[in-house]
Amino acid sequence: MIVVAFHFFDTYSSNPSDQILNHGYLAVDFFFVLSDFVIGSAYDDRWNRMTTWDFFKRRLIRLQPMVILGTLIGAFWFYFSAAPGFELVMQTPWWKLFLIMILGCIMFPTPPSMDIRGWKEINSLNGAQWSLLWEYIANILYALFIRRFSTTVLIVFVLLSAFLTIDLAMNLDVSGLLAVREYAKYTVIGGFGLIPDQIYIGICRLLYPFFGGLLLYRMSKWRIKLCRVAMTWCSLAVVGTLVVPHIGGETHAWVNGLYCAIVILLIYPAIVAAGAGSELKGRHTTTICKFLGMISYPLYITHYPMIYVQMNWAAQHAEASLGTHIWVAVSIFIASIVVAYASVKVYDIPVREWLSEKFIRSHKKV
Repeated sequence: MIVVAFHFFDTYSSNPSDQILNHGYLAVDFFFVLSDFVIGSAYDDRWNRMTTWDFFKRRLIRLQPMVILGTLIGAFWFYFSAAPGFELVMQTPWWKLFLIMILGCIMFPTPPSMDIRGWKEINSLNGAQWSLLWEYIANILYALFIRRFSTTVLIVFVLLSAFLTIDLAMNLDVSGLLAVREYAKYTVIGGFGLIPDQIYIGICRLLYPFFGGLLLYRMSKWRIKLCRVAMTWCSLAVVGTLVVPHIGGETHAWVNGLYCAIVILLIYPAIVAAGAGSELKGRHTTTICKFLGMISYPLYITHYPMIYVQMNWAAQHAEASLGTHIWVAVSIFIASIVVAYASVKVYDIPVREWLSEKFIRSHKKV
């Protein structure tokens, strides 16, 4: 939900340093740590009774239905999102929109030459899809190679990838690819395009959380046991890291990069370790966790097309009162949650159950 709000505030931000929910972009890095911890816990001990293809089928069934829906929603709203900076929208013929929609549905990343919006995203219809592409890459690497890594080898890769995180956050630029990102210097923003700097940023953001989350699962002695309100404290810790204002100003912007590095390298693994080491108790807490867990992925993958529309509305009604802008943003925010909930109930769960019955359970019966 904070990510959705972060994207709404992007409409009214001129650069990353004046964004109100300033570090909302770090939610992706937390997601990578958490996701790969979950991958390890769900699949690490199943390889003696599961093939690589079985793994791929399970992950596709879990993720792909909502990828398709998010792309279709983006196609529906596309011509309603011609905000300033999106001049390509009204120049795009229907056949090209249809082509991009098909490519988005099959998770095929489009190069800048096929951009139909203006931001050079891998999916012009749903910008949030970029992190799912990296998640797919992580899943493939895990199934083919990394699941076989010993703990020692995994530790080595954690240390090596930690340097990549520091290189990105502190703008050391050992690769020579980061000079073009002056707008996002001393942040970890990026990874959403098929150009050299964005690909490098995506690699830097993926690898440490990926190796770190998997190592955290395997090192069960690293779990942190908190009191019965661990869910509350862990949630507040995540929220706190995301809403911290930009640090250091223009003269000491490197402090902001240091903050990002500390959060990714230390704080997020500690939060996951605390969540994994603590027991979930209480009927109300359990209900809240189940609801948030249920809508989390659907909300992320379906909300961004409505952000494009909100950007367009805000540009077309710049003279509207502050109250009107707030009302529109809150209304779209609530609509995003409703769409996510409806998507998972009406579409995602039934589709995944049907696919599982057809491609997983039926195979077991044979």
